[in-house]
Amino acid sequence: MFEALNGIRGEVRPGQGSGLMLVGDAAEESRRLALERPGSVSLIYMDPPFGTGQQFTARLRVGEKQWKTGQGSITVPSYKDALDGESYMELMRGVLEACRTLLTDDGLIFIHLDWRMNAPVRLLADEVFGEKNFINEIVWVYETGGRSKRFFSRKHDVILLYAKDAAYDLHIEDVAAPRPGGPGNHMKKHVDEDGRVYRTITSGGKVYRYYDDEPVPPSDVWTDVSHLQQKDPQRQGYDTQKPLALLERIVKCASRPGDTVMDPFCGSGTLLEAAFRLGRGFIGIDSNPMCAEYARRRTQDGQLSVFYPPRSSSARLSAQAVSGITSRAVYLNEFVPEEGLPPEALRGFDAVDSWAVGTVKDGVFYTLDEEIRSFRTPGLKGELYAPMGDEPLAVRVSDVLGRRSFFLLDNEGGSVS
Repeated sequence: MFEALNGIRGEVRPGQGSGLMLVGDAAEESRRLALERPGSVSLIYMDPPFGTGQQFTARLRVGEKQWKTGQGSITVPSYKDALDGESYMELMRGVLEACRTLLTDDGLIFIHLDWRMNAPVRLLADEVFGEKNFINEIVWVYETGGRSKRFFSRKHDVILLYAKDAAYDLHIEDVAAPRPGGPGNHMKKHVDEDGRVYRTITSGGKVYRYYDDEPVPPSDVWTDVSHLQQKDPQRQGYDTQKPLALLERIVKCASRPGDTVMDPFCGSGTLLEAAFRLGRGFIGIDSNPMCAEYARRRTQDGQLSVFYPPRSSSARLSAQAVSGITSRAVYLNEFVPEEGLPPEALRGFDAVDSWAVGTVKDGVFYTLDEEIRSFRTPGLKGELYAPMGDEPLAVRVSDVLGRRSFFLLDNEGGSVS
């Protein structure tokens, strides 16, 4: 039969690359990482709380129908951005100091803020990284949101860019884009011997040549990356999610394939997906267990280790295990979740967001096969496989709130409940 397992502290999923997700406090986990692996991270991007005082929510899709149609969701709390000024700055100091230790000598950090905390965090970052290591204040302009008649509408965020040291590795040529509409009519137009159009301007007695078809790196004002619309297919349902294009630009220009990048407030996991797509290893930290599901979903073919505080679960599982010639099949018959789910999540397998079969060693679950809901796979087959072996199988089930339950199967196989 399946016996409930307590004390599980982590999971390892095989796959491409190298990914790590830590469920816990950003400052505590960052400090622990800094002790364990100083100088190991090439790029850190962070999108910390903005000091809004708001309770933010997540809109979660539940069950096969909502994933298949993209219609309907449940709304649950995600995080409360309510730290007072002193507590907020204490949090940021702890994270920034740990991040400086984690960065490689040529590493870079991008700190994403808005008008509320830009000034105090910049002063703090000047102190932690040194004023001389400040590189840019990037202004990300967008048009979403309402308009105000009491003040000029706030339509931009600020991303502070710092280096750990003077010899930093920033290669903005990797994010150059076609020149929008040519360089302008104030320049004289020419055509070279190969038929390429270029323009010239003279300044200080020197002639500068600009080709119309030559890509141009972005300036420190980014107007070409749109904020996510409400119905954008990228959306995970997380209130403060940032667009993938924004994070891909940052990853491309501030790291190289094979490097490790990190987000200590990873939320919906956009940086993790960008890193995975671009061949970087990644580390994500967030206190919300739902964020581990975002990380699983957005890096489905990638290697991912997830670690968290052990917990007990009152969920119940009914399943069947069948041994074949070369593999063992596990069939999910029924899952009774813990209390706290809304009624929409209590029909059949609708409570299940993902499940996996694997083995357990020293409190860590090693995934052998997995199913997770997504637009690509909205339904669950309820059937997973593991190779034949003497080790007992275990099952991990995650409900729509990201709560994990583990069960151990003895070697007898057969029907279990």
